[in-house]
Amino acid sequence: MSPAATRAAALQAAREHFDRGDFARDLARRVAIRSASQDPASAPALRAYVEDELAGTLRALGFACRVHDNPRQGTGCGPLLVARRTEDPSLPTVFGYGHGDVVRGQDAAWTRGAGPWTLAAEDGRLYGRGTADNKGQHSINLAALAAVLGARGDRLGFNAVWLFETGEETGSPGLAEFCAAHRDELAADVLIASDGPRLQAQRPTLFLGTRGVANFDLTLNLRAGAHHSGNWGGLLRNPGTVLAAAIASLVDGQGRILVPGLRPPPVPANVRAALAGLAPGGGPDDPEVDADWGEPGLTPIERVLAWNALEVLAIGVGNPEAPVNAIPARARATLQLRFVVGTDIARLREHLRAHLQAQGFGAIEVGEPVVMQATRLDPDNPWVRFALASIERSTGQPPVLLPNLGGSLPNDVFADILGLPTVWIPHSYPGCSQHAPDEHLLADVAREALQLMAGLYWDLGEQAATLPRRAAVG
Repeated sequence: MSPAATRAAALQAAREHFDRGDFARDLARRVAIRSASQDPASAPALRAYVEDELAGTLRALGFACRVHDNPRQGTGCGPLLVARRTEDPSLPTVFGYGHGDVVRGQDAAWTRGAGPWTLAAEDGRLYGRGTADNKGQHSINLAALAAVLGARGDRLGFNAVWLFETGEETGSPGLAEFCAAHRDELAADVLIASDGPRLQAQRPTLFLGTRGVANFDLTLNLRAGAHHSGNWGGLLRNPGTVLAAAIASLVDGQGRILVPGLRPPPVPANVRAALAGLAPGGGPDDPEVDADWGEPGLTPIERVLAWNALEVLAIGVGNPEAPVNAIPARARATLQLRFVVGTDIARLREHLRAHLQAQGFGAIEVGEPVVMQATRLDPDNPWVRFALASIERSTGQPPVLLPNLGGSLPNDVFADILGLPTVWIPHSYPGCSQHAPDEHLLADVAREALQLMAGLYWDLGEQAATLPRRAAVG
């Protein structure tokens, strides 16, 4: 059989896996495991998902599997699975990642399908908790690996290592420590994994990292208790008024960040070129983009993927449900900075304190930020060119290249601790109701994704001798 024909056979096997219903059966079994890491009662389900479901699947594909306890203890600190298949030490090694945990089911709020824990196919959608995030996505990649093994006679043509965690939905506790302690076991040349959404449902997409995220509180305590507004209004500082003014000094009424230390460096030329002509949103369930919001001089796609955004997530003063005629004593707000590579995030708290002090708001306390770092692989990296070419070869259309995702993933662990170039190929879409009731995976996207991932894995084996390798990380 010719190389082209055997590649075609791998894609055909991936298609048939979907068309026979095998993909839906596998996904249904996985969705039924109630692995909600936010629920303390789910610890047995988290372990069952990696020990029984995933390890069994990977062993059948020739992987040696080992389940590790999480280096941390507590809710969401579930076990991790490492699976490795080594065909030849001289071949490149591809690192795959997925998470077996999901958010809470929110059972009573589902309006489609049969609830969160039963896979249901309706109107071209596969409903169930985890279908989009992340059980459906790693199920696609595992099935594509199986298709290549079948077409190539039980060979991949490269080495593979997979890491599955069970705490991503609670912030990936223990993941960084685990990867730092197991660098040798996880050694690889590139990460190729799937999570997050495509830019649009029908456009295959690559992204090369993520914006970082930093959440922090601003708190103003002015006195021991509230005081009657008739007797004291005009005499006592109102913490709500002061805090609102302080926030307005950080980000203006059009969403433009006003603190130099919270702004990123200029958008790199190759990032701007990769985003040229792209637009966010546009789906039937997507909100309309506010054209005049955010940093002036940038396109909407640049504002969400190549720039920083400072958001007010919550603000509290008094009792909004039952207001009284009293000047409150305290106000608090939770803010979030979504940030790109190059932002001086290590000095975030310092920048905030200095700015508030200079603006006359020195009494406001700045809480310790909770940070997930930003990452971005150079769009000109050879692994990026390889993946773009492979997906276009399989689908007949050039994929969208996003230098980074607007949201956040623990990609800094893989890029910074394991030293991996990171290429993400998402199989979901923006309207998937991820983390919400009625979460779903689009059936036609899943079928296409099975084929493009089979083609990608095939091309990895076909081009193994020419693919870049990395130096060992110390």
